[in-house]
Amino acid sequence: MSRLLAMLYGAACYAVFLVVFLYAIAFVAGIGVPKHVDSGAAAAWPLALAIDLVLLGLFAVQHSGMARPAFKRWWTRFVPAPIERSTFVLLSSLVLALLFWQWRPLPLRIWSFDGDLARGTLYAVSAAGWLLVLSSTFLINHFDLFGLRQVWRYAKQRGPAPDAPFVTRAFYRIVRHPLMLGFLIAFWSAPTMSLGHLLFALMTTGYILIAVKFLEERDLIAQYGDTYRAYQHRVPMFLPWRRPRIADRRSEPVATGKYS
Repeated sequence: MSRLLAMLYGAACYAVFLVVFLYAIAFVAGIGVPKHVDSGAAAAWPLALAIDLVLLGLFAVQHSGMARPAFKRWWTRFVPAPIERSTFVLLSSLVLALLFWQWRPLPLRIWSFDGDLARGTLYAVSAAGWLLVLSSTFLINHFDLFGLRQVWRYAKQRGPAPDAPFVTRAFYRIVRHPLMLGFLIAFWSAPTMSLGHLLFALMTTGYILIAVKFLEERDLIAQYGDTYRAYQHRVPMFLPWRRPRIADRRSEPVATGKYS
């Protein structure tokens, strides 16, 4: 395919992702957008619950399914390798956009903080979670993660990038998955928690735990072997209760080259 067209396609996919990512922040927080987790067309709660579960399940299947190495090997028989990652980013963004559009609110209030200080604090913690998500992508390789590096190398006729070495920087020395931890912080730091928001937080938390434990880490072990097993032993998955010894930290490789 045209190298210029591939680069433009990758940039367009990234732009779609960026818009959806910014909308996701407002969707979860329930502010600044016309349609968020607690707004939209009302429906009987069994129907609303069923629709929301289908939407969350659709994202989980698409996102984890397309990220698996076996699927990528099959997928690149039809989609040029330089735009494979960009296409994954585009489809993930579109499925998320569908979720935001078709989400049905479940307005029953679980908890609510009325004081300005409490609400402001929780909004700040949520913002910190989103910032952790974004900054963690740069600690690995933001432009590779979202397909820009691949289309750029193709446009410059440099060929596929070599496999990234296993490295850990900053947050990745404290927990193995700071990016996912950022999502968990953002989803649960809600000044007002409705039943719909609780459903969203519970289901995405369950998906993150299952996908990381049984899919992503399995792929990382297959790619990096004993190096990643040693990293698992030294560094906790999400919560930094167990800190590595100083000697371990010095000998640690200098974020992983594998992404879901």
